[in-house]
Amino acid sequence: MTAALDQAVLDQAALDAVEAKASGSSFYAAMRLMPKAERRAMFAIYAFCRQVDDIADADDRPRDIRRAELDDWATDLKRCYAGERPRRIAFLAEGIERFGLRLEDFLAVVDGMLMDVDATIVAPDRATLDLYIDRVACAVGRLSVHTFGMTRATGVEVAHHLGNALQLTNIIRDLDEDAGIGRLYLPEEGLAAAGITARAPLEVVADPRVDRVCRALAAEAMTHFDEARRIMRERPSGRQRTPRLMAEVYAHLLGKMQVAGWAPPRRRARIGKRHLLWLVLRHGLVG
Repeated sequence: MTAALDQAVLDQAALDAVEAKASGSSFYAAMRLMPKAERRAMFAIYAFCRQVDDIADADDRPRDIRRAELDDWATDLKRCYAGERPRRIAFLAEGIERFGLRLEDFLAVVDGMLMDVDATIVAPDRATLDLYIDRVACAVGRLSVHTFGMTRATGVEVAHHLGNALQLTNIIRDLDEDAGIGRLYLPEEGLAAAGITARAPLEVVADPRVDRVCRALAAEAMTHFDEARRIMRERPSGRQRTPRLMAEVYAHLLGKMQVAGWAPPRRRARIGKRHLLWLVLRHGLVG
């Protein structure tokens, strides 16, 4: 077996493993709608995000070690775009070459992970939260829209609105899980407006007034969902089934949370398999 063929087999095995691991994620059904080449590229992007996110989330390990590991990822990405093929990120090469994925967007994701490593994020000011969302969510969207075949201009706008909508939904969905590891992504300005003076994450999420903060972010997220839908409707570009289904699944989750509210005690919102199948049929296959 040649070295090139051996690497191709390893890359396929790695992507198969990622797809199996992703099968429990909210994005899996949406990604399964894509043609094979596009799906492979999306799972490669997903694999990259999972690996750098796992580094950022390993709070039991020293910050300097995690920072060095993320710096190594950034170095290998730059080497890849310089014509080399570092073994660790070889699985990204096919998508980069076929779909023109941009180095700046991969590096933005790494920078977002570094924000979680360099300091524990607790009640960031809004400018910092917006930067964090752009790096960890919108940048992933900018990578993804290339695999959807969208034009750059339209794709960047969709990535901005859908990235903000998805990340804000995650933030208000994961309040208790984040607080349990000492993190709080609710913005300082929102807490102050609600009259919440505590900043310790567990104290904040135990305060009934957190409902007001979350409802404001939920309304903002819904506006972003609406804008993403409008852009895709008025400026159809590329294959839209996957981003449309992502939007509908998360908008449905957000709607469930708006009905239940965020006053403690909370139950994490979920979508049952039967309802997810209905969303796939309505927005993925028919819409």
